[in-house]
Amino acid sequence: MTTHSARVHKTVVTAMLAAIATVLMFLDFSLPIIPSFVKMDVSELPALLASFSLGPVSGIVVCLLKNLFNLLFRGSTGGIGEVCNFLLGASFVGVAGLIYKYKKTRMGAVIGALVGAAVMAVISIPVNYFISYPVYAAMFGGMDKILAAYNAIRPGSDGLLECLLVFNAPFTLVKGLIDAALTFLIYKPLSPVLHGRH
Repeated sequence: MTTHSARVHKTVVTAMLAAIATVLMFLDFSLPIIPSFVKMDVSELPALLASFSLGPVSGIVVCLLKNLFNLLFRGSTGGIGEVCNFLLGASFVGVAGLIYKYKKTRMGAVIGALVGAAVMAVISIPVNYFISYPVYAAMFGGMDKILAAYNAIRPGSDGLLECLLVFNAPFTLVKGLIDAALTFLIYKPLSPVLHGRH
């Protein structure tokens, strides 16, 4: 594959994965173990595929594009939800892709995905504490309403930071691990398309 055709292939595959990620982001849903405004989706799956096959920059671009499309077609949080989703997704697939870039083995991919999911879970705490939840509180009637949603699930939850540590960080970690597991299931069959080998 020439340099030009490789660049075209990379652009096309990145765009295709971004489109799939956008659709998957639309298919989010709530779980009973966490307040309904915290949604589960697997839209980092295409971004992780891009990060492993095309490099971490492509994975981050997929995260950016899916959030831009989500903002255009469905945005309901003034863009703050999309900003935070991008920060978390980019940290996940960026770290995973970077580790895999320097250790291109199956074990390297596993380590990258695990470390990336853990980084995303840790980063979710300051991102939610300092960015998303203060904005949500201002938009939707105060922090008390947000904390009440957590207390309805776990009575006695004391303050936003505890809620983020008990609920959001583990939830984010599991979300990343699910995306990683799905990636490992489908990566090999999709590898010829992702890498341009037919």
